[in-house]
Amino acid sequence: MIKTYTVITLLLMSTNIISQTPKKSESVPINGKKLYYEIYGEGKPLFLLHGYTQSSKSWKPYVKYYEKEYEVYLIDLTGHGKSEAFKEDLSLKSVAEDLNSLVKYLNLDKIKAIGFSFGGDILYQLALINPSLIESMITIGAVGTWTINDFPEYLETFTFENRANFPWLKTAHDGDEHIRGIMNQFKNYIVKLSNKELQNIKPEVLIMIGDDDEGMNLNEVVRVKENLPNSDLWILPNVSHGAHEGETKEEFIIKSKTFLSKK
Repeated sequence: MIKTYTVITLLLMSTNIISQTPKKSESVPINGKKLYYEIYGEGKPLFLLHGYTQSSKSWKPYVKYYEKEYEVYLIDLTGHGKSEAFKEDLSLKSVAEDLNSLVKYLNLDKIKAIGFSFGGDILYQLALINPSLIESMITIGAVGTWTINDFPEYLETFTFENRANFPWLKTAHDGDEHIRGIMNQFKNYIVKLSNKELQNIKPEVLIMIGDDDEGMNLNEVVRVKENLPNSDLWILPNVSHGAHEGETKEEFIIKSKTFLSKK
């Protein structure tokens, strides 16, 4: 989910991209499009999924904290990064289906996962598509049901014509075709999770949000928590959308590793 110009600009400009060499990187054909991924470390598979308009580069500063215990997968979700530009209208379910197909290509039976914003929304869909896949997952700034039409100011701000205002776009994606596709598809960002769907999500979930995240409706937070059968809620005070960034990063690393190590 993208919240506001100010929140996201501060969030993404604060992300320091560090140089690391993956043990494997590859673009593979998935459902008629190419998806890109990188692998680091050794251990049980851990997927780190980025937010909308970002790429897997946003998670690179975190790899060093997990790679001694996990085989870390950084994935450019459909339409983003080094994956092929959008060919069809954005659908969270379709993106999750692409990710599930990538999992099958990688021959993985079980994974753990952390998803920020868009990445978190995709994890909920993936858990519904492949109920036995995810052992445990952390979602950051991703809760419940909403549509981008609830936030018309974002549609006015996040346009291809305004791309120069968002400097991370140029470094995260392979050219203007990607950026245009991402911006044009923003209007199709729709999240729907019914109570029944939430009740059918099997993994243990840590719901992580900042209490200053303007896109988080507290009624939705309560509804999701009440209907997710195996979930914990972590609300960080005086924190906005990127609750894993900045001053809370160290606390996030500690708590996420403890949570993920439960099974």
